[in-house]
Amino acid sequence: MKLYSLSVLYKGSTKANLLKAAYDLSSFSFFQRSSVQEFMTFTSALIVERSALGSRASVKEQEYLCHVYVRNDNLGGVVIADSEYPSRVCFTLLDKVLDEFSRQVNSIDWPSGSPATVQYTALDSHLAKYQNPREADAMTKVQAELDETKIILHSTMESLLERGEKLDDLVQKSEHLGNQSKAFYKTARKQNSCCEIM
Repeated sequence: MKLYSLSVLYKGSTKANLLKAAYDLSSFSFFQRSSVQEFMTFTSALIVERSALGSRASVKEQEYLCHVYVRNDNLGGVVIADSEYPSRVCFTLLDKVLDEFSRQVNSIDWPSGSPATVQYTALDSHLAKYQNPREADAMTKVQAELDETKIILHSTMESLLERGEKLDDLVQKSEHLGNQSKAFYKTARKQNSCCEIM
């Protein structure tokens, strides 16, 4: 599970304007990084341009999923992740980032802003924090703990069933042994009775 890009954009009447972006391109070779970053920036802007106000969507592009949220105030966010990353966590991240961005950056600056002029520095830390969705998102963390508990419960039930089967085997053997012991006892008693000295 990996997040590659987190972008905040302004959806204008004809095109989307990139306000701020953060990238984690460490999984790509050094020579590919600038091309991959350009592609992610272009894709993010294109998705925001084509999304309706107040909408959320996930768009598959090759092996990546682009999660977009465009608010009614024309502020949009895009997360590009691999296909394994949970969508719900991406939209939680987008909600958080867009709310924080709108509080820190004045909406007058959105239409004309650029990554160089917008003073918002939290994207890199959010991108790093959300690389592990189990640590960043409380609900995902609880779900992971529930899954672990379920695995432990299943293994406990399996060991109990194995123990129960073993006990059944022992009970059957003891019943069989009991019958043999009774037969031996009767035979021994008959043998001893005929050899008694009076």
